[in-house]
Order: sequence, then C-alpha cells, then structure tokens
Amino acid sequence: MRNDIIYEQEGVYIHSSCGKTNDQDSLISGILRVLEKDAEVIVDWRPLDDALDSSSILYAGKDSSSVVEWTQAPKERAHRGSEHLNSYEAEWDMVNTVSFKKKPHTNGDAPSHRNGKSKWSFLFSLTDLKSVKQNKEGMGWSYLVFCLKDDVVLPALHFHQGDSKLLIDSLEKYVVLCESPQDKRTLLVNCQSKSLSQSFENLLDEPAYGLIQKIKKDPYTATMVGFSKVTNYIFDSLRGSDPSTHQRPPSEMADFLSDAIPGLKINQQEEPGFEVITRIDLGERPVVQRREPVSLEEWTKNIDSEGRILNVDNVKQMIFRGGLSHALRKQAWKFLLGYFPWDSTKEERTQLQKQKTDEYFRMKLQWKSVSEEQEKRNSRLRDYRSLIEKDVNRTDRTNKFYEGQDNPGLILLHDILMTYCMYDFDLGYVQGMSDLLSPLLYVMENEVDAFWCFASYMDQMHQNFEEQMQGMKTQLIQLSTLLRLLDSGFCSYLESQDSGYLYFCFRWLLIRFKREFSFLDILRLWEVMWTELPCKNFHLLLCCAILESEKQQIMEKHYGFNEILKHINELSMKIDVEGILCKAEAISLQMAKCKELPQAVCEILGLQDSEVTTPDSDTGEDENAGVTSCPASAFQSNSLPALAASGARADNPTQTPMSPNVSRLTPA
Repeated sequence: MRNDIIYEQEGVYIHSSCGKTNDQDSLISGILRVLEKDAEVIVDWRPLDDALDSSSILYAGKDSSSVVEWTQAPKERAHRGSEHLNSYEAEWDMVNTVSFKKKPHTNGDAPSHRNGKSKWSFLFSLTDLKSVKQNKEGMGWSYLVFCLKDDVVLPALHFHQGDSKLLIDSLEKYVVLCESPQDKRTLLVNCQSKSLSQSFENLLDEPAYGLIQKIKKDPYTATMVGFSKVTNYIFDSLRGSDPSTHQRPPSEMADFLSDAIPGLKINQQEEPGFEVITRIDLGERPVVQRREPVSLEEWTKNIDSEGRILNVDNVKQMIFRGGLSHALRKQAWKFLLGYFPWDSTKEERTQLQKQKTDEYFRMKLQWKSVSEEQEKRNSRLRDYRSLIEKDVNRTDRTNKFYEGQDNPGLILLHDILMTYCMYDFDLGYVQGMSDLLSPLLYVMENEVDAFWCFASYMDQMHQNFEEQMQGMKTQLIQLSTLLRLLDSGFCSYLESQDSGYLYFCFRWLLIRFKREFSFLDILRLWEVMWTELPCKNFHLLLCCAILESEKQQIMEKHYGFNEILKHINELSMKIDVEGILCKAEAISLQMAKCKELPQAVCEILGLQDSEVTTPDSDTGEDENAGVTSCPASAFQSNSLPALAASGARADNPTQTPMSPNVSRLTPA
C-alpha cells in the first residue's frame, strides 16, 4: 500500500490543562503529518514518544448538547471477536481513525485518562474535514483547530516552529478552502463546486457509520444521497483508513448494498411474470432522426377558434421528435402532464385554473395556519418541514432562478412542497421530490400552475417514493429484462462483477435522470417522455441506451464493481441528450419489429404483438426539417463472442432508415 508523506512538521504542540490548574497549560510536543494512502489523504498528529498502536487512537464522543469528550479507545475495539465482526457496525467501523460515539458528559467534569501523552493522538481522513479555524494575526504562536463533519472539534494545534501556512497549502492540493462569510478566520472545506450543482453540496456530510445507519433506517434518502457521490464517499470514506477494508472484495460490497436496501434485494425467479430470456435475433437496428423543436407557429396551427388542440396524436409526434421551443413550454407542459385536458376550450381552462387556484390556497392555508404549539405535537409535519427546508436550500442553486439568498424561487419551492404534504399526507415529502418540482416551477413561473403540474407528475412517479420501494424494485427488474434481451453478454459481465442488480441506475430511475443531464437538457428529455411515445416505459430504454454507450469502455477496461459505480456516477452532466433519445427510439423500433419478442418484454413495453406498423398518415408538415441522423449504434461490438446473441449484428452494419413519423405502440 502506498504511503506518501505530503507534509511533516515537528514542534506542533497541544496546550493541555489536564492535571494542572485551570490557568496553567501543559505543552505536549508532537509531529503533524499529512499522508497519502492510496486514494485517501490522512491528517495524523501524535506525541513524539507515542508508539503506533490502534488502542491508543482516540475517538470522539458527543452527547446531545454537543459537548465533546476525548476518550482513549479501549483495546477491545481493536481486537474484536468474530461475532462482533459480523455486525454492520463492526464491518465498517473506522478502527484506525477518529470514530464517533455518543457518551454522556455530565456535570461539566473534565475527561480523565490513564495513559499520559498517548491519550491525545488522533488522525482523520480529509473527507471528514468540515472546517479549519485559524488564530488571529499577531496573537502569539500560529495555531489551527480542525472541525470534523459531525461538529467534533479536535484539540488546537500550536505551531511553535514556523507558521501553519505550509499545512494549509498542502491541504489545498486536495480540497477547496475558502473563508467563511461569518468568520474570516474560519476556512470552509469544499465551499464551492465548479463541476456539480449545489444540489449535491452537503448531501454526504455524515460520517461513514452514520451513512450505513441511514441506509438501514431510510433507504430512499440514503441511497439517493449516497449514490450521488459514490466515487468519493461510499468507496473511500465508507472504508475509512482501516487497511482491511481497502482489501474488501467487491462481492462483499455488493452484498452490503443489497442487504442494506432490503426492499431492493431482487430474486427475479420469485417475481411474478418472470421469464427466462433466451437468445433472440432482434434484427437490424433502424436509423432514426430528430427534428427541430416545435415552434409557436406550428403549435398555433393545431389550435381551433375555441382553443382546442387539434390533431393531438400529430402534436405529440412532433414533440416526441424534437421537443418544444422554450416559449411554448409554459402552455404545452400543462397538456402533457394532464393538468389541462387536450380537448378543453380556452374558456374551460380558465375556469379550471380558477377552481384549482382556490383549491391550492385552501390546502396551503392548512399548514400556514398551524401554530408553533400545534406543530410541537405534530412530529410528521415537523419532520416534513425540516426536510423540505434542508432540501430546498440545496436544489439547483447554480440556476439563476434559484441562486442567491432569500430568493423568491426558493420560497415558492418550499411552499409548494409543504402544500403537497397537505395534498398527499400519506406520502408527504421524500428526498428527491424537490428535484422533480424545480424544473416545473422554472418553466411555469407560477405557484399554482407549478403545483398542479407537480401533482400530476407525482401521480406518475408516486411508486418511486413509497416506503416499500416496490416501484423501484419493479423498474430494476424490468430494466434487467430489457438489457438481457439486448445484450446477454454484457449482462453476464455485470453479474460477474456483482453488478447484475443494476443498483447504479437507482438515481436515474428515482428522479428520471434529473441529476444526469444539464438543466436545459432535462427540460427536453422530460417533455419527450411525457408524450408517452413510442411505447410504455420508454425511460427504461433510455437507461439501456446509456448503458449501451458505456458498455465498450466498461468491458474493455475490465471494470469491477467499484469502477462500474464510479464510472456511471461520473457520467453526470456528460451525456448527449439528443444522441441518447435517438438510440433509445431505435431500440424500441428494433424490438417492436421483432416477431419473437418474449412475452415479458411485450408487457414491459406495452406491445400487443412484436411488430409495429409505420403510420402512413399525411400530416402536411415537413417533418424532416432540421433533422439530424443518429450514428450507427456502437452496440454491435464484437468484443465478446456472446455479444452476437444480442441480436445487434456485428457482421452486418447496414441499417434500415425508418419513416420520420412515430406512432404510439399499441398497448396490450
């Protein structure tokens, strides 16, 4: 294991008053080091005469009043019995780093220790660092105080030989440090992120043990959070600095995920409708084309004098083929989401909006009128409010519509989500729902319209957020079925790397790719999916298209469990939305034309039979205006002999162009 010393400084003291009168310090001299161990950076301080012994490493205990007590770790923590090692707590404990344990600290008594100087030894992973506080200039020796992410404050380190600037410079090679707006002496860690939206900030601030407990207690929230930075957290911080966990085999990591998320532990053969997918020749993959977004002029042509939408199927085809120009979204999304009926007149829609406005504000008044005294006795409402406030403050904060303090957009997000708790109190608020609302409010620019569009969208997404997770479980099984039909060789490879459950697609499905594409791209993707063309569960074919695009790299580089999760996570904001839409539609047409499509696949895609007829209707519109052809699929790879069984032929790259029109495949 690599163990490079990045920084080393002697003459770094802890000023302790232990064993002395209150006004007299005992100076404990030590060595401060910053070490790089493989992918992890460790900050380590120990007295000069302290031997390296895991039993002398300290862990912080913190009670409910945030009083910190430093206690020597008992030797039995370093020498556990086999029974204890089987528990989750022991499995992921950070034996050789600062760990966290609640311990009462009564009557203000000072902590007592038996082991002299060694009691002050500590080390921690840089991933656990929250902030660094510096001394005032001109106030004696330079010193630093490290604060960890659970608000545990380590003893101040005084630099008697030189200042602390070199240490700060060393840390800045690995983390971003900036001054706190409240206190210029305090440097905050990772206070800005250039590559990720602030939606991701502070999502993983708990220590490793806390994440595991949250996964066991609340798998939705924890997996939503955990998978958003799996690269930096689950497979670095989670393992701590215990060398044994760095060697943990991928199969055990996979078992950890499947066991910790019991609702998602899938045994396909026990699922209703399970069907063994045999190798089938799917035939040639057709070429499909995208067009320019639907313009205001095109939309207006399809509205009669009373405001009814004409040729609804044709309008949906145009939207599916190219999306909408932004100026149209505020109108069209209300129809796509079912807020406005397609056959309603303008007058009927005006009356509907008036009725829905009254209904919305009645529900809003319900939670607005709850007094503080009432809320003290309503734990569910209190919990909903707390979680909403926390999530709203980190939702799309880099978007101008939501950036800055006291932004009215944030207030509307909060109020709509609180009102939704009144609308559906059984479900209430679950993390991830703010991600679904944010683009709707951005487009509608109206509180009431955004709420009812959100309520309609949640009707589609409701199962994703239910406690039993049946919706997520079903989708993962369906995705696995589709992927196995497309490429059994790739599925077999994923299974060999303990990735057959496709947990890495969890976030894609939970919030419909919201964190995988840029904000503007997600507007395009969602409106295309809302047309419900060309088949049921088109979002699963989008997953297949993305995985197909990454298959070659995953297999050629022999990615294992950790690398697959890392690679999929890092696709965020790098996926070409138009290319993926082309590929997913091509897959749907390829499957629809297959005459031997398994019954399970027909049911997933809503196909009555395995052949689709191309519509021959003359719309009078130039559907080919501004079209772009999608490149031939990279799926026809011959990297493994078994891939020929996927039905995408490597020996015949010729593809058959399809009509630019698209029809809704007939449901079963």
